[in-house]
Amino acid sequence: MSLDQLAKENQQLRLAINELKIINDIATAISSTQPLEKVIDQIVFKCIKHLEAEEGTISLLEEGSEAQQFHTMIRHQDSTIGKVPIKLDDRLKGWMLNNKSILLSNNIRDDPRFKFLDEEAYSFRSILCVPLMIKGDLKGYLATFNKKNGDPFSEEDRRLLSIIGSQSAQVIENARLYEEEKALISLQEELRLARDIQLNLLPKNTPEIPGIQIAATNLPAKSIGGDYYDFLSISYDRLGFCIGDITGKGMPAAMLMANLQATFRSQVLNVEEPDECLEGTNKLLYRNSESTKFATFFYGVLNPETGILEYANGGHDAPLLFRDGSAPLFLKATGLLLGAFEDAEYDMATISLQPKDLLLLYTDGITEAKNKNDNEFGLDRLIQLTSEHRQSTASEILDTILKEVQEFTNKTPQSDDITLMVIKNDKE
Repeated sequence: MSLDQLAKENQQLRLAINELKIINDIATAISSTQPLEKVIDQIVFKCIKHLEAEEGTISLLEEGSEAQQFHTMIRHQDSTIGKVPIKLDDRLKGWMLNNKSILLSNNIRDDPRFKFLDEEAYSFRSILCVPLMIKGDLKGYLATFNKKNGDPFSEEDRRLLSIIGSQSAQVIENARLYEEEKALISLQEELRLARDIQLNLLPKNTPEIPGIQIAATNLPAKSIGGDYYDFLSISYDRLGFCIGDITGKGMPAAMLMANLQATFRSQVLNVEEPDECLEGTNKLLYRNSESTKFATFFYGVLNPETGILEYANGGHDAPLLFRDGSAPLFLKATGLLLGAFEDAEYDMATISLQPKDLLLLYTDGITEAKNKNDNEFGLDRLIQLTSEHRQSTASEILDTILKEVQEFTNKTPQSDDITLMVIKNDKE
């Protein structure tokens, strides 16, 4: 072997050793369990150090962005340079999107590929940029600008940054997924706490009144929901009960539900008549909630001794009164839904709850529950089912309805919150 060949092999060996050293240096400096920005920061810092570049940057494609916008995560600049940080032109980013390949240019001003750039559009003479690819998908890019000594980027630099880019892409992706997982776990914990809070807002038990059977339940479509029901002691001889349905689902609906409950309870302390209570609740809800958020609401006040029921219905699905020998009576709306118009007025209606009468209150999560064929459970099915089980207890009727809805949907995901209340006059 000649001396020239030996020298060439020694040079290649030194380059290979140097590449391994740099890659090992980066590998030991980062960990997939570190925060994403920390991982990227160390990759960029090591790149400008080992390539002796003036500046380096990593930009990632924004997740879920239809416009495919790049977001610069980290930019490092050599402290001795003292120049304004370099920013990659949008059209250069477009080049990377279209080509998804290594970009090396040591005289970018004269590079025919980038004639569209003017002198104000860039402040660098040379660029070495590699794509960050995961299974053929572009996730971002790693770029370095200008060698500090004025030399051009070499093929060895190109090879090294390409290796670093290919190795870093998966590390960055792992770090991003790890952060997403942590955020998801944190969100799930917040939702669990929110669910606990919401459960504490709902009645823990139904009132025990001689001669009156009461059963109620709430099943949110998500961890938390926007349905609401409540029982209130108006006086020693009067029981207040209500059911409401907030527009939407999830956290926004749950927050409005809590607002509605606090607002409604404050009104109950000040006024006794259901219509006046709904008017006050509506006014406050209108002033303290978004213009796109509303609530349907039914409020009734029952005297268990006399059976007299006074109620006002703010646009809620009409509760059903079942009575022997008669078709179900619909307790229809006596006013608009809450939160729509500040000065909305509500009328009060009165009925008598006779012995063996049964009152069914529900939200549209029951009637609009769908099966895999997109068919709804429907009001007719609910009426028929309740009529067939009139002689059962209030709790048994509630359980029967929920079971039938579950069997009807047949594991189809619940699309809306479900709230159900059964009040039965058990007197002879």
